[in-house]
Amino acid sequence: MLVAEALGDPEPRVTEAAASALELVHCASLVHDDLPCFDDANLRRGRPTLHVAFDEPTAVLVGDALIVMAFQTLASASTQQPERLPLLVRALARGVGHPRGIIAGQAWESQPGVSLLTYHSAKTAALFEAACALGAISAGADPTPWRPVGELLGRAYQVADDMADATASVEETGKSAGRDVARGRPSAFRRLGLEGCHELLDSLLASASEAVPECPGRERVRTWLGESTLGVLRLRSEAPNQRDAEPHARASGGD
Repeated sequence: MLVAEALGDPEPRVTEAAASALELVHCASLVHDDLPCFDDANLRRGRPTLHVAFDEPTAVLVGDALIVMAFQTLASASTQQPERLPLLVRALARGVGHPRGIIAGQAWESQPGVSLLTYHSAKTAALFEAACALGAISAGADPTPWRPVGELLGRAYQVADDMADATASVEETGKSAGRDVARGRPSAFRRLGLEGCHELLDSLLASASEAVPECPGRERVRTWLGESTLGVLRLRSEAPNQRDAEPHARASGGD
């Protein structure tokens, strides 16, 4: 929505539908990610995960239904700008599916030896990239220059999430903690340690800010990336028990 606003956004209704569709897909990915066959997590956003609260078949079907609802939402709102619907659908599908979307990222979790960049780019950055692309398309602009902004921001978010998974408590994150170690997932924290993660986080956000293309709202987007986003991600990654993180990083190894 910030990207669309920076570009003048002549059709806010289409932008809101695109943002809603993206969040529906995101929620679907969380429902599926928590399933026993993947993370086997019991808590999400401070509440029991769906397969715990109900059962596994219900959780699978809810995730599927959310994906369908996402595309329904896009289609319903695009009647005002029907020529943009194919581009919106393509951008959303690219962020979700094979070979580089979040479904591919989920598949990489089960593969040994995957590079951290490949994993983070698909697991998380693909959806942030889709968010920027959808914002540009809904405003009638070319999404291509905005994709690097989303990718860099998404990778930064995943670095912060890796730190939170390793150092924060369930009460602080609202979800099951320590799943990366328990499942042997690729993790920036395990590979880089605390100091390395902070350096990478700062570098990614600085690069995202530099990548913002010229547009009427460029400085507002860059300010948001430099102040609001950095503050949120640092808060997410800096748990009260983080002073114990360095020994934990050494014990976890560098792989």
